Amino acid sequence: MHPLKAAIVAAALLGLTSCAGGGLYGHTVNYAPLGDESKAVSGAREYDPVMAQRQPEEWRKGSVTLFGVVTNRGGSGAAARLALSVRRLEPRNLCDSAQDEDTCRVTVSDAEFGAVHALATLKTDDDVGEHSINVGSLVRIVGTLEDDADAADGAPVIKVTYLRHWPRYYFVTRAAAAQMRQ
Repeated sequence: MHPLKAAIVAAALLGLTSCAGGGLYGHTVNYAPLGDESKAVSGAREYDPVMAQRQPEEWRKGSVTLFGVVTNRGGSGAAARLALSVRRLEPRNLCDSAQDEDTCRVTVSDAEFGAVHALATLKTDDDVGEHSINVGSLVRIVGTLEDDADAADGAPVIKVTYLRHWPRYYFVTRAAAAQMRQ
């Protein structure tokens, strides 16, 4: 291949990969939503367990969004039920190396500030396989609060309209700051 043509192909490939926004698992210094994620969260408000409990009718009117670590999973496919430990997204992701964004991981708070159940329809890759949603996975969901709380523990239930997930070990909590740099 001619050197000029090779340089153009290399530049085009670099441009395509840089548009990926850190890829599926968000390997960037700052959180990068996927294309459909930006649309899904538009107009949704960050879930606030205290306000949702104080003003349930108001909070059921629109969509909410949250990050949660899966503590239990039941069902599959169109009938998946996830128990989530609600976490806050950190403003900046933790990275092993400041020079290599591939070492960055989506970062959430160590502490739980609420618990919810999510009723979701899972895509095949999220449902089964090596990287499927399971205990210890991180999810970002958008959805609506249901009228009834969970019968077993009284936690709010969210009917999911959008879900993004990171398998266990593909994200970190703030506690990883002792081993990782920013």
